[in-house]
Amino acid sequence: MILAVSDLKNPPSPARAYRGRFAPSPTGPLHAGSLVAALGSWLDARAHQGQWLLRIEDIDTPRSVSGAAQQIEAQLQACGLQWDDKPVWQSKRQETYQKALNQLIAQDQLYPCNCSRQTIAKALEALGIETERHQDLVYPGSCRGKRGLKDEILGSAWRIALPQHCTIEFEDRALGHQIQNLNQEVGDFVLRRSDGLFTYQLAVVVDDAEQAITHVVRGEDLLSNTARQIYLQRVFHYPTPEYLHLPLVLDEFGEKLSKQTLASAIDTSTPAAALEALEQAATHLGLQVLGMQKFHSASEFLVAATNAWKDQYC
Repeated sequence: MILAVSDLKNPPSPARAYRGRFAPSPTGPLHAGSLVAALGSWLDARAHQGQWLLRIEDIDTPRSVSGAAQQIEAQLQACGLQWDDKPVWQSKRQETYQKALNQLIAQDQLYPCNCSRQTIAKALEALGIETERHQDLVYPGSCRGKRGLKDEILGSAWRIALPQHCTIEFEDRALGHQIQNLNQEVGDFVLRRSDGLFTYQLAVVVDDAEQAITHVVRGEDLLSNTARQIYLQRVFHYPTPEYLHLPLVLDEFGEKLSKQTLASAIDTSTPAAALEALEQAATHLGLQVLGMQKFHSASEFLVAATNAWKDQYC
């Protein structure tokens, strides 16, 4: 099945009851940057009188830290950010992802690939394409000749074969009109890795559809993934949520705060500490009016923050 470019735009979805989600990876506790994403998604759900779900994105099991998910849950609850349904764990949904993958294999949408990063880099170099350090490599289609193979090849990844001129356009509620040419900026991307792990792109699309997510509010570092996810939604005939990407919290070197850069965990050891963390996150989100008020509890703060969010984003 090949989709025309016109089919890959972002048509309006039928009105559905608001369902948002916060989807942390359990590689460590919440830090200031992840609290911004949690608070922004929570406020958007509450401002729309919708549901807010918690998804533990532990699909990359080697990177998951034992006990981190429970610590994240405790931090959220200390901040008054309570979810509305039982948390979903991606590590328990392998059969669901395999079923989705098998569907695309049966439709000749995928092909097996044994290219290493070094192989891809050399192929790009031979084509005269330079890639900056730490930048994702645009896959040149070296294994496309295997398209149509339905039998798994030992040690192979599965890539999706993009149609020509695959350009995705969508409106971000904060950043406005977005456009990405997947052929030129990404190339055929992986849905299951050579080590057998399903990728974030496949898992998040399947999960958002099954959980009936209508609005995705997350950090701006994930903006470049959105076009790939919208493309997969079109292939699977899933609805496309509305997207809002939030400004990142940066460290002193201008890098995104992350567990990999040893970002400090937010302090939620006391109600006062949790309230302070929330106020700092709200300030980063641009809810400056809250700084003029004195709050005595997280619950009191969240009521005012929800009203401020309505004025800014709804």
